[in-house]
Amino acid sequence: MFHRPVPFWLGTLLITAGVLAHAPMFLMGQYTQWQMVGMEMSLEMWAGMALIPVGVLLAWRGLLPADQGVGAGSAAAPHFHLADGVPLNREHWKLVVVLVVTLAIDVMKPATLGFVIPGLSREYELPRSQAGLLALFALTGTTVGSVVWGRIADRMGRRAAILLSALMFIGTAICGAMPSFEWNLAMCFLMGASAGGLLPITFTLMAETVPARHRGWLLVALGGIGTSAGYLLASGAAALLEPLFSWRVLWLLGLPTGAAIIFLNRYIPESPRFLSAMGRHLEAVAVLARFAGNRRGLEPDDDAHPPPEPIDESHPVATVRQLLQGRHAGITWALLVCGTGWGLVNFGFLLWLPSNLRELGVDPTAASALLAKSAFYGLPAIALVIWLYDRWSSFKTLIVFSALSTLTLLGFAALGLWQVQAPWITLVATVMLLVSVSGVIAMLIPYAAEIYPVHLRGTGSGVIAASSKFGGILGAGLAVVGFFDHFALSAALLALPMAAAAVLLWRSGIETRGFKLEEIQRALASPAAVAAPIVRRASAGDRE
Repeated sequence: MFHRPVPFWLGTLLITAGVLAHAPMFLMGQYTQWQMVGMEMSLEMWAGMALIPVGVLLAWRGLLPADQGVGAGSAAAPHFHLADGVPLNREHWKLVVVLVVTLAIDVMKPATLGFVIPGLSREYELPRSQAGLLALFALTGTTVGSVVWGRIADRMGRRAAILLSALMFIGTAICGAMPSFEWNLAMCFLMGASAGGLLPITFTLMAETVPARHRGWLLVALGGIGTSAGYLLASGAAALLEPLFSWRVLWLLGLPTGAAIIFLNRYIPESPRFLSAMGRHLEAVAVLARFAGNRRGLEPDDDAHPPPEPIDESHPVATVRQLLQGRHAGITWALLVCGTGWGLVNFGFLLWLPSNLRELGVDPTAASALLAKSAFYGLPAIALVIWLYDRWSSFKTLIVFSALSTLTLLGFAALGLWQVQAPWITLVATVMLLVSVSGVIAMLIPYAAEIYPVHLRGTGSGVIAASSKFGGILGAGLAVVGFFDHFALSAALLALPMAAAAVLLWRSGIETRGFKLEEIQRALASPAAVAAPIVRRASAGDRE
């Protein structure tokens, strides 16, 4: 399972030992109602903190791929078009289940912030503004981690990036035993970095492994189910464990949840497309054979199943900055604007919506109930998004939901400007906004995972994921200066980036529904040359 298993497992052992070295200090908290503020850090804790980075470096060494060309066996790549045409089988479903579990654990990490902050504020006697730094550090960590882990995935592999993130989950569990608020901030940043990095990589691995016909709906379903399960895990853990062990136990859960991903590593294959791009064609064929159900036709030298015309994915894009140049520039800008706009709405406008609803005659208690009711009504929207993305159009569905977000924000601006106090109108507008923004984020990263070439898919997906978190950071900054106190004005201004995203996607977006990843790259390279075949393939798919 690893080219260098000894360094990996030794590193994993050191990280785990470093976390367990904090257990005695935490258990002493049972005599102080689990209050650890002001305690002196023991020698064992300092030693444990030193073991963790050493373990991460060793595990990193163990996860490094073999030299390019090892196991190549042939200069030709496997016939990916054959594996793209098979029906879903047991191996696909095992991968789906494991990635749903992985994504749920990933979403659970930042979701616990809402349950941690109240208890943390009481223990450290922090004002609300200072306690909010924890969320800001976590959000900044997710932004940085999305970019960094994307590069790791493109250089070390998708599986390696997922396992490295899981090891970071284990290491940052020590946050639950930190006696000072400053150490909590540092650990929260690192936790956010690993959580932000894991999110786009799961979509990247899924996109490169499942058959083309089922790729779109499975990607969107993965995001919807994994996100919902993550929030359920966070709220369930808080309800069951926090009354017994205080808020600190929610951080300590990083150990068992990270260990669960490491335990499942045997069910997480490396991407066959990544292996082929690294020149490891025999390994790529072996992985493809698992998911295609047999080996026949996958070998590079099989003349009975000649591959379609090869697609040259080489282009000048080589760094994050250069994603904004060349043939991917237009679509990257469109997705960056969409992600930033979504972050502003989700972490800004929606966060302050309950208090702003008072201007429309809704009391605070009723406002919270209204949001809960709206979220419940918005759940069926995920099924609608999956159906539209898979049966109609990928990029047009994203455009529709971006436009719906724009219109709903403009509707809120009108309600605030004219001071319309009609609860049923407010309910409809709130439901529409939650539905539209949920749809946007459900499609944003899956679409990004489909449109970039194999050697930049992790980076591109990570950058787009980072843009949504960057929008959240901007939203937090705007909240500090009182921007969201102006209800109508904030709604109108936040409608602009969502409208711009819809326009840019209309101009630069391409269809991905039902097409092989290599065909999508051919379309980006020469849209005119493949426009007719794509239309014909789409029509055939609809008839089928």
